[in-house]
Amino acid sequence: MVSEHAETAATTATAQVLVASNRGPVSYTLGEDGTLDAKRGGGGLVSGLSAVEDKLWVCAALGDGDREAVRRGVGEAGVRMLDIDAGIHADAYNGIANSVLWFVHHLLYQTPVEPVFDAEFRRRWASYETYNRAFSRALAEEAGPGAAVLVQDYHLALVPGMLRELRPDLRIGHFSHTPWAPVDYFRLLPDDIAEQLLRGILGADRAAFLTRRWADAFIGCCTEILGGTGHTRIGVHGLGADADFLRRRSQEPDVLERMAALREQVGEGRKTIVRVDRTELSKNIVRGLHAYRALLDAHPEWRERVVHVAFAYPSRQDLAVYRDYTAAVQSLATEINGAYGTESWTPVVLHVKDDFARSLAAYRLADVALVNPIRDGMNLVAKEVPVVSDHGCALVLSREAGAYEELGEDAIVVNPYDVTGTAEALHEALTMSGDERSGRTKRLAEAATALPPQQWFLDQLEALRRE
Repeated sequence: MVSEHAETAATTATAQVLVASNRGPVSYTLGEDGTLDAKRGGGGLVSGLSAVEDKLWVCAALGDGDREAVRRGVGEAGVRMLDIDAGIHADAYNGIANSVLWFVHHLLYQTPVEPVFDAEFRRRWASYETYNRAFSRALAEEAGPGAAVLVQDYHLALVPGMLRELRPDLRIGHFSHTPWAPVDYFRLLPDDIAEQLLRGILGADRAAFLTRRWADAFIGCCTEILGGTGHTRIGVHGLGADADFLRRRSQEPDVLERMAALREQVGEGRKTIVRVDRTELSKNIVRGLHAYRALLDAHPEWRERVVHVAFAYPSRQDLAVYRDYTAAVQSLATEINGAYGTESWTPVVLHVKDDFARSLAAYRLADVALVNPIRDGMNLVAKEVPVVSDHGCALVLSREAGAYEELGEDAIVVNPYDVTGTAEALHEALTMSGDERSGRTKRLAEAATALPPQQWFLDQLEALRRE
């Protein structure tokens, strides 16, 4: 049934391509003097959307600056930012999306003690519903007749179903940027919540995923819990690296400056093992550091000859478990440096301040890239490093990363829980011949850029309109 408001809005709205996501392409900072400063975002979705001229991006106001911008009517063409109540957003974003759905899909719960789905969870779930409903209403108001709407990720899993009720004329897609949990783990959720999430996504004409593995897990959940996926088509689109942008950006002066600084920190003639991650629990940074320490123990010939360049950029620091994890990373790096370091050699060079230029500098200098997540929807770092590497880079890659499906043949593949195995993989990577490393890097770069962001988005849009 179409609401009168949505029906009236549809006759006057003109947007034919709409994207909905929690975070938009621009954010605002409120200065002490009351001025608003705008900052453009990056990432695959921003790059992908540049392929479409006439579009509307619906997103949430994430902070005080964003909310003030909405209240003042400040914004940019093609973006509608929703000023959802800050408490509702906090419950939906941190209380449900990041503390429940993320944990389920990345298999992160310590099941003897968590999760606990109690009255507080139900209160937060009501906020998640309210948050999704706000997006649904905005999309219904803005979409022209028969428009294509592409809803992004686990934050907005209920939107397709809600929007379908308001605007049955629309072509609706949902894309999951995370893994999807296997059915036994997904059923940790209360039965009614699990069913509501699945039915929410199945409100879309098309539900898409980064890999076939995640798509099959979703189908498995739908089959087990609902008896099937109904009329919803399932697609797979493996987001690739933006080679042109990365190669151009990695040659700019600020990157060259950071390369010089990193070379000085590493020291002349030493090899580098590079990792670039957020301090997200699923990224497995702590086990990566344990593996590096195990390498130094099992192969002491690498002492003084290799440096682990680890960029661990703080993530979700408003959640205590993430603050604790960031502290554990820093503590372990300090411990390794204290146990093995010398006057002329710092075994671990750790940086925790986000710096994209420095990340690109590390990519270029890397002899080995360590990408060992517990579970990851894709992991673009694994794809980006081979694209910009100066002299070829051996990739040590977790079999639980989505990128494994495309890159596994030319990577050294590890079980992310096996610290000893990862240490041996690092040794294998460090001793790989230059010719083999060069050949592997070339093939990795080709696979990594097979579906660049713009084509990734256009493929989804075409498939949605076609089906």
